[in-house]
Amino acid sequence: MSTATKVFKVENRSSVNESSRVGTAVRYALLIFFLAVVLIPVYVLLVTSFKGAGEADPSRTWYLPEVWNVDNWQRAWDALAAPLGRTFLLVIPSSIISAILGSMNGFVLSRWRFPGANVVFTFLLFGMFIPYQAVMIPLMKLVLTIGLPNGIPTLILAHVVYGIPITTLIFRNYYESVPNELIEASRVDGAGMLRTYTSVVLPISIPSFVVVLIWQFTSAWNDFLFALFLTNTETGPVTLSLNNLAHGSIMADYGASMAGALIASAPTLIVYVLLGKYFVGGLMSGSVKG
Repeated sequence: MSTATKVFKVENRSSVNESSRVGTAVRYALLIFFLAVVLIPVYVLLVTSFKGAGEADPSRTWYLPEVWNVDNWQRAWDALAAPLGRTFLLVIPSSIISAILGSMNGFVLSRWRFPGANVVFTFLLFGMFIPYQAVMIPLMKLVLTIGLPNGIPTLILAHVVYGIPITTLIFRNYYESVPNELIEASRVDGAGMLRTYTSVVLPISIPSFVVVLIWQFTSAWNDFLFALFLTNTETGPVTLSLNNLAHGSIMADYGASMAGALIASAPTLIVYVLLGKYFVGGLMSGSVKG
């Protein structure tokens, strides 16, 4: 090998290494930038939650508190403790019930090719694209006609019904990826549709259940509009009480509001931190056929 060839290879390798270092630096810079964009609101929430009434002013948003005050957290907890409990009573059953119904619907629509199955599935999907605002007046008339009381049970019913389209879609896509050989083997063994679902399909549906439960948990926890119409501050979830905490007096209590926002958002944050990787894995599990 000639000297010129060796020099060219060394220079080419150096150029590649330099380009790689520049690309890595750019990626890290972008990551730091987007991380800062995401964390800036968290910083504002956190520092304001420890400020006293005189310091919790929009003109001093970026300043650290001169005196760290925990009274805001105490007031926020006193106002939100009971609503937090009611919210758990809402999100747990509504998530589980809608997940079970979506799983059954998804299995039937993916494996039972009855006449009009695609039409039924299409009409189910329409529910995903109907905004909450469009159904509030009909929903209120239905609730009043039936005589359902304002409270958590009525809110559970609303979230279960409204969650069926998205849960059905997720489970149907997942069950489409289940090998036909597995279903046929259960039929050869004499299992009917119900036995196949409970003994074969349901045990391998954990990834989709994780996705659906996290999705429904978050949707129900963060809901405000259904809660506003179907409950009140005495019987409703934490979102209503958090709104009253922010607007319950003549002067806005910024410190307590920020502390309350952190308290109210903690459960969903914990769920995503602990189960986020399973959420992504569950979404991807039904993306490839077979």
